[in-house]
Amino acid sequence: MIRKEFVEVDGQPRARVTFTVPNGLWADALYLVGDFNAWQRVAHPFSHDDRTGQWVITVDLEMGRAYQFRYLRDHDHWLNESQADAYVINPYGTDNFVVVTDPHFKHYCDQKE
Repeated sequence: MIRKEFVEVDGQPRARVTFTVPNGLWADALYLVGDFNAWQRVAHPFSHDDRTGQWVITVDLEMGRAYQFRYLRDHDHWLNESQADAYVINPYGTDNFVVVTDPHFKHYCDQKE
């Protein structure tokens, strides 16, 4: 799950984005990896809540951008995020996921009413 808040940090508008991976995921470690951290594999570790079983990380990102990201489990297994704003094919033939930090962004839904 991805939750966004738009806040001010040190006088600058920021998108505070919380990424949550639900309980039931077995992992020793989980990382948020993306273009916002130059795809560094261990720069942004999730915290594991032993009480709820959820993995959580919150990052403050520049507003008005689209960031590509992936989740990395145990240093060698990439995970998907079904709640991302979009996805793009990466050079490895898999998908990167996108989070949009524009407060006016409306998520597209292709469902009939």
